[in-house]
Amino acid sequence: MSTSGLVALDLIVAVVAAAAWLGAGVAAASGRARSVPPLFAVALLVTFVRVGTVVTLAGSGWWFVQEKATVALPLLGAAALAAVVIAGPRLRAVRSPAVVVPLLTAGYATVAGVVVTFLVGYPASLSVGLIAAALVGAAAFMTWRLVAPATPAWRMEIGGAATLAVGVAGVSLAFAPFGGQSGFGGLGGSDRFDAGGGPAGTHRGDGGTAVTALTGPAGPDSGGTVRRYTLTARTTTVALASGRRITAWAFNGQVPGPPITATQGDLVEVTLRNADIGKGVTLHWHGYDVPSAEDGAPGLTQDAVRPGQQFVYRFRAAQTGTYWYHTHEASALGVRMGLYGSVVVTPRAQPPRGVDLTVPVHTFAGSAVVGDPGRPATRRVPPGAPVRLRLINTDSAPRRLTLTGTSYRLVAVDGTNLNQPGPLSRVALALAPGGRYDVVFTMPPGPVALLVGDRAAGGLRLSPDGAAAAAVPSTAGWPELDLTRYGRPAPTPFGGQSRFDRRFTLVLDRGLALSNGLPRYAYTVNGRAFPRVPTELVRRGDLVEMTVVNRGFDTHPWHLHGHHVLVLSKNGHPATGSPLWMDTFDVRPGDVWRVAFRADNPGLWMNHCHNLAHAAQGMALHLAYEGVTTPFHGAHGG
Repeated sequence: MSTSGLVALDLIVAVVAAAAWLGAGVAAASGRARSVPPLFAVALLVTFVRVGTVVTLAGSGWWFVQEKATVALPLLGAAALAAVVIAGPRLRAVRSPAVVVPLLTAGYATVAGVVVTFLVGYPASLSVGLIAAALVGAAAFMTWRLVAPATPAWRMEIGGAATLAVGVAGVSLAFAPFGGQSGFGGLGGSDRFDAGGGPAGTHRGDGGTAVTALTGPAGPDSGGTVRRYTLTARTTTVALASGRRITAWAFNGQVPGPPITATQGDLVEVTLRNADIGKGVTLHWHGYDVPSAEDGAPGLTQDAVRPGQQFVYRFRAAQTGTYWYHTHEASALGVRMGLYGSVVVTPRAQPPRGVDLTVPVHTFAGSAVVGDPGRPATRRVPPGAPVRLRLINTDSAPRRLTLTGTSYRLVAVDGTNLNQPGPLSRVALALAPGGRYDVVFTMPPGPVALLVGDRAAGGLRLSPDGAAAAAVPSTAGWPELDLTRYGRPAPTPFGGQSRFDRRFTLVLDRGLALSNGLPRYAYTVNGRAFPRVPTELVRRGDLVEMTVVNRGFDTHPWHLHGHHVLVLSKNGHPATGSPLWMDTFDVRPGDVWRVAFRADNPGLWMNHCHNLAHAAQGMALHLAYEGVTTPFHGAHGG
């Protein structure tokens, strides 16, 4: 069973255990003598099963069971033991406080463990365990006060039972290992720092290098030219191919925005102007490792561009491949409304040939649209023509893409070419939010269809005569391509056995946390929400390993600004195909990704979930190079 399946199974077992203990207690309180023994037996059995599921889940990593092993199981074990010792011999004595109170207390303890998982998550500290034990004890005491008779002997007996249950729980929790954050490797020590309680105070200061000094070049070199663009953000109305008109935020009045194209070695200069977007805008060059001052992270590398203002970005077009740009101010809303566009850089020595289409996938009015929402979804392509489709997922949700009517090769991921990619057919491509795939094929005599999911509507059609195919086959049963095993291995500058200078672990979850000064049910990293997630600190030249763990039930596409990471392993299995360099990778429920990068781009960088709503609700942090400071407030936005 997968890790996510074990997490779900453990939750189900915990709920059943709680229901059985509470059911036994309620049956005893209501005088249903025949129901109590079987419910008690079921409760004990399921409690033992719960221990088994937690032990099994521990095989996937301590991250998945920490609060269960240190809080939930000790609390449940203490209460269950008290129920066996005190209530077990008296099960037929219905309405007896000596039966009712221990059974209900075991139910309270089980419920408390589930609540800790959902509200606190990872990591649960000793204080969390003691609070949970105190609440269970308080509930047991109140139950005793409600059901116990006035006889002092009964009060003494039940009071002793409650004291025993809470006392054993407290002792168990006090000696539980790894109760706090410092007990888990990779979360403390010199690998990270947290000044001023969070990033807002982390990078400020008068010494060191200001991030604003880490700019792009002023002029061309290496024979390149200057590619100048002006992008004006404004509110507009966009017509969809269906004829429907929707309100959008757009660059230069079009969605997607104007494509940024360059040849390797060129200098790209983009002037961003804001006409009327009240929340402000910036430009982030997603996947393009620009100098830090050009990265477009508001509050960290620049101020947001307000209406009537402008900002100029400059960077060398050193990387070839498919990338994209989007606003990073109020990005969950801004990108959804249309503030995005493509970036394509081609090699200097490679002349264009065949059909080269950039194909962003974006949701408009609730429907996924491939390419330009205002153009028909059919293109005429002559048979025998080389075709390259540059697929970009500009949404916050993963996309399942399939190509029918031809075999093809996936030649690049996130702008980086793969080594010896083989032919593919009848497989699905899972594209992370923010991610890019380049696929190539030779146009066949018949039509080709690119589908989003298994939907015939909303895709892209290529045909020799420009007409849409009469019917598109179902792709629902096609298996998903495993990128970590696709292509051929090739030498890399470092690997899984390298000696790393820094190691970071990011455990993704949900829980109660302070986010922007307010308590929220936030998306968390290591139990905290931005801006209170401690910053990852590196030195220039460091070899950095990053492990990203998903404890929750949502998929989190992870995106580090300014760097590409080499995938070392996924869920404990080493990557054995082509070296996989990515800037955005989908961490699904139960996934554990181990990646690495060379710290070779000094600056201050966002490191966040690219489901932009998740990032806005806390799932973000900073990566900072030693000695780099910012004159801005440090927290993202504004």
